[in-house]
This record gives sequence, C-alpha cells and structure tokens, in this order.
Amino acid sequence: MSGMAALSPPATRFYTPCMHSSQLLLVIAKLPMVAHAQQDEAAPQTVTVTAQKEAVIKKIDKTVYDVANQPKAANGSAQDVLQATPELSVSADGKIAVKGNAQVTVLVNGKPTAMTSGAGEETALALQTMSGADIASVEVITNPSAAYNANGGAIVNIVLKRNRKPGAHAQLRGSASNQGLWNNGADGDITRGALTLHGSVASRHDGTQKMRESAVEWHNPLSGASGQTRQTSEVFVHRVVESATLGGDYTLSETESLSLSEQRNTRRSRPLFDVLNEGDATYHRISNGPNQQSDNNASLSYSRQDSGTALKATLQYSDTVALIDKSYRDIFIAPAPATDYSHATTRSARRLTQATLDWSRPSERGQWGAGVDLQDKVDDLSNYQAAIDPATGAEMPDLNTTNAYKVKTTLAAAYVTNMIQHEKWEALLGARAESMALRVGPAAQTEHWRAINPSLHLRYAYSDKTDLTFSYRRSLQAPSALDLNPYTTYIDAQNLSRGNPHLQPQRLTSWEIGVNAEASQLSGSLSAFYRSSRDTVTDARSFSDYVLITSRQNGGRAQSSGITGSLEWKPDAQLKLGTDGGIYYVMLDTPDLADMVRQTGVSAYVNLRAAYADLSLDAHMQSAGITPLGRYGATSSVNLVWKHAIDKTLSLTVNANDIFDGSKRTYSTDASTFRQRGFDHFVARRIYVGFVKKY
Repeated sequence: MSGMAALSPPATRFYTPCMHSSQLLLVIAKLPMVAHAQQDEAAPQTVTVTAQKEAVIKKIDKTVYDVANQPKAANGSAQDVLQATPELSVSADGKIAVKGNAQVTVLVNGKPTAMTSGAGEETALALQTMSGADIASVEVITNPSAAYNANGGAIVNIVLKRNRKPGAHAQLRGSASNQGLWNNGADGDITRGALTLHGSVASRHDGTQKMRESAVEWHNPLSGASGQTRQTSEVFVHRVVESATLGGDYTLSETESLSLSEQRNTRRSRPLFDVLNEGDATYHRISNGPNQQSDNNASLSYSRQDSGTALKATLQYSDTVALIDKSYRDIFIAPAPATDYSHATTRSARRLTQATLDWSRPSERGQWGAGVDLQDKVDDLSNYQAAIDPATGAEMPDLNTTNAYKVKTTLAAAYVTNMIQHEKWEALLGARAESMALRVGPAAQTEHWRAINPSLHLRYAYSDKTDLTFSYRRSLQAPSALDLNPYTTYIDAQNLSRGNPHLQPQRLTSWEIGVNAEASQLSGSLSAFYRSSRDTVTDARSFSDYVLITSRQNGGRAQSSGITGSLEWKPDAQLKLGTDGGIYYVMLDTPDLADMVRQTGVSAYVNLRAAYADLSLDAHMQSAGITPLGRYGATSSVNLVWKHAIDKTLSLTVNANDIFDGSKRTYSTDASTFRQRGFDHFVARRIYVGFVKKY
C-alpha cells in the first residue's frame, strides 16, 4: 500500500524540508518591501524561496534517503544505488538485508510489481537491470505500519523520479566498461499548463562473471550406499536490457489530479555455461541458452487533497514472462561414451492486478487513515526435459522433470491507522485485516488464511535534538510460487528442486527500540531489535543417485536480536563521513530427518561512506553467518566514484566497483545424509566511465 494514512503533520521537524537561517532572514527582510509593492501595484508580487532538499528525512515509520544526485546513480543500476544506501546490505548477487533482516519486500512507488514480487533471485535480477538514474529516493521501512503489505518482513520502497517544473527538460547519459559492457539512456519531461508528460528510454549491455564450486559427500542410511561428487563452473552472463517508460500527470482542478504511466523492459542473454562434473563419471555439461524475459507495468491513479483530507485510488497491472533454455550436451571424459543431448526449458509467466484506495484526514490530535488493498496474482510455470537421439533428433520426455502448474493468489486487505500527537509524544497505531486464498493447480488445491495484524510506532521528543522511538509489527509471509511447485524441477547436473504445495505462511513478529540524536555537525542513531518467526519455511535436503534434491517445508523456528547504529559527520560543505552497522545473534531450529537441529551464531555488517568534493567512497562488509544446517562466509566490497562537473550541463563520472574483488562467498551444509562445501563468486570488479548531459 502507498501508506498515505501515515502522512505526517507539518508540525514536526522530521517532516518538513529544512530552511537555512540565511534564507529565513532573507524572507523576513523582504516582507516589508513585498507589502509596500502590493499597495502600489495592481498585480500582486510573488516571493519564491528555494531550499535544498534534505538528504535524509526520518519519519515515525520509515527513513527516506534522497538518492537523485547520488554519484553511483547516474550510470549505475538500482542494485548499485541500494548498495550505497544506509541501513541496507546488498551482496554481489543482489540479495538484500535491512539491518540484518533478509526478509525484504521490494516496492516500486509504494506498490508491488510482477517484476519484484518473485523469489529472491528474480528480484535481484530486476534490480541489476533497473537503471539507477530513474530513482529519486529510497524509503527504508524496518517495521512497516499497517498501511503497508509487508509480506512478513522489512520494506525497501523505490520511488521513481517525476518532474513537474514548468517548461521542458531533457538528459542524456552513457557509460562504458571492459568486456563489451556499456549503457546509455535519455529521459525528459515537458509541462504545459495542467499537463505534464515524462518519458525515458535506455539500453544496457550488462553482465556478470560467475564462478562456482560445490563438493558433496553423501550416504544413504537405508541402503548404506555412499559417494562423492564435485562440480565446478565458470560463466559470463552478458545481458542486453532495453527499457522505455511513458507517463503523464493532469491537474483536473486545484485539488484533483490524474496520473497514468506505462513501462516495458526486455532482457535477453545467451551465456556459455560449461560445468565440470566429477562423481561416478567425469563429464562436461555445456549449455548456452538462449534466455529471455519481458516485463510490463501500467498504472492509473486519481488523487484529491482538500483541507487536509487526502484520497488516492490506484489501478495497476504488471506482468513478467520468461523463458530459460537449459538444453545441454554431456561430453564424457571418463568413461568416454557418446555425447548425450538434452532439451530442457523453463517457462514462467506472472500477472499481478492490484486496486488500492488510501484515505487520510486530520483529527484534533493528529491524523486518521484507512485503506483497501485488493490483489490478484497468477503464476504459470512449466518445465520440460527430454533426451534427444543424436541420429534422428527424436525427443524422449523425462516424466519426472516435465510438468506444468499454476498458482493463483488472491488477497483482500483493509487497514486503519491513527496518528496521535500529545505534547512531546507521537504515536502511530494501526491494524491490518487480511484474507488470502491460494490455489495450486492442476489439482486445484485451495488454502485460505485470515489474520488481523497490528502495528505500533511511538516517538518521544526528549529534546529538540533527541528522539526516542519504539516500533512493533506482526505479519504473515506467504510462500512463493516456486516453493509451492508440486513437481521436481531440473536445476543443474548436481541439483534438483522439489516443491511443496502444502506450505503454510510464516508468522513473523518484530520489535525495535531506538534513539536518534543530532548536534551541530553530527547525527546518529542507536537501536536494539528482536525478531521471531513461527512455521518458518526451511530447506529440506536429501541425496539420491548422485543428485542433491532440495525441497521446502514448514516446522522451523527462527529468532534474532541485536544492536544497530549509524553516525554521520558533515564538518563542512565538501566533506561528508558516515557509517552504519549492526551485530546480532541468530537462532535457528531446522528439521533434519526425524530430529530438530538447533544452531546459534553471531553475525555483523558494516557500511562506510566518505565524500570529498568530486570523490566519494562506499565500503561494505558482511560477516559470516548461519543458514539452515549450514554456514556462509564473509564478503566485502569497496566502491569508488569520481563525478566532475565540466560545466553547468555536462558532467563526467568514473565508477570503480568492488576494487578489491571481495564478493566471493563460501558456504557449507552438514545434514544427516550429506555434507556440502563450496563457494559462489560473482565478480563485480569493474570500472565504468560515463557522462551526463542536461538540457
């Protein structure tokens, strides 16, 4: 939901842009002259004061970061922008965590889209191919209020740019790197009276080098059989991404407006994927796609604001259609029989239709809000795998991994919020009622869930520069369509995935208490949190015929608690230093055969930021941590950006990403039937040289 009911009243220092004292004195000094001019002239005179937009605005339920002028945004991706945003941890493969919480929902302009509402890897790919230049701000919502469909966790809301200044404006941008990678784009807007039109086009030739290694020792407790397998691979995924957006805003009256927008993305790649497999036989499994995907998003919204009352109605449709061709040939080394050929594809289509209504009005002590959210999401997935006779070309489908199914999710939700202000206290109370129906085909099995989830946010102004905060949220997290797959799906030579259509939602609870303080040149925060989940969905792994089979099941339990903090120092207009990080304790209960395995561990993350004149640096470290029945290793990233304004309209940008190549992450799993050791290395080290030209 857009969360309009959480709109803040104008009397709090966190809610309005800051006006510098020199500007305020200028306005006061001009007031007598303006009054005198109005007496002498028939036409009234207008005084316009321009104040610089605050880089960070802390609201009672979220923190808003202005990233429109972030150096990395000009020629980077949305993932680059999020990686440089405080409170967030973003790994090289696009996995996001908010203050250590990996349960993250990504919204665009306050709404979910088909492109960002899939599984973790799908959302990561969407962020890697979305232009950072289109982003105006990032809202980080640790404990969402009832106005938001949190789907069980924190929220990162990407707010796209919209310009409504009189006249016409345009911007060209482009950059290039090694390995044939480059991107360019153009955007512009024009305002004539009540109508504003804005649009953009972009083309990205992006890519990532991936190296992986996995070694498994397995045994079957029933038969006593055992064995070892090892898999190594290296691939460079070169993606071609083309996108276009078009939108318009029309002012119907002084209080009413209408907005329409449409966006389309296409992606395609043809990676040469060579995997060396060693086990009962040694062979290369070689595939080269092709892979392709298209994304569409269209929305229509109506808004009305009058005497403090706000109403916004939105209709939105989005879809994403993908084809992944996993066809391969097996070239055997030892023993050395004839080459095997296989035709394998995965097709998926997701359609999301959403209607929302948000309303708010002022009250004697604050503000009331209410809203309705209706969603209809359909996931269509099909998998095909067949052995090919090299002599005749005839295909023999594998009935174990050839299948098709559909998941239809219907959500109806209503919320109410109440913002209350009393002396130094401010409270945002909320409750969200949700009814969800989930149908998994072809058996047409239907599950229904209903819940009323409360939220509470408190803030106490201890002084003009210090606030104490508290937040609480309870919510459900629905299983993804991939987790509900009732069939077995081919992943690679060492891995199969087997879904579970009987999964139940996870039930999550989150608490946080903190303090925010400001001084003349310093600002900082310190908070403590506790999170827990019941009916936690965890991996259930087994080994059969040299292949690792991964399924999903409820029954786990997770808890985490820790401390996070941030500190910003701005000694002058040119130098800015900042850091944020956290350390937290994690407990996992994971089913393993007939037993429940308990794991505990301590994890941490640190983000560093520094900027002086044209040069800026951001560095990130994520420590090792635990996973269900396993562990993962530490990673790091150091990025450097130099942005130089040649004149008022032309700037040059040089981005050096992951300059120390610290994105390699190890992992291990110790289950009853197997032990696995390996690493994933997404090579993000790259230098981009680009430009931005404004008109």
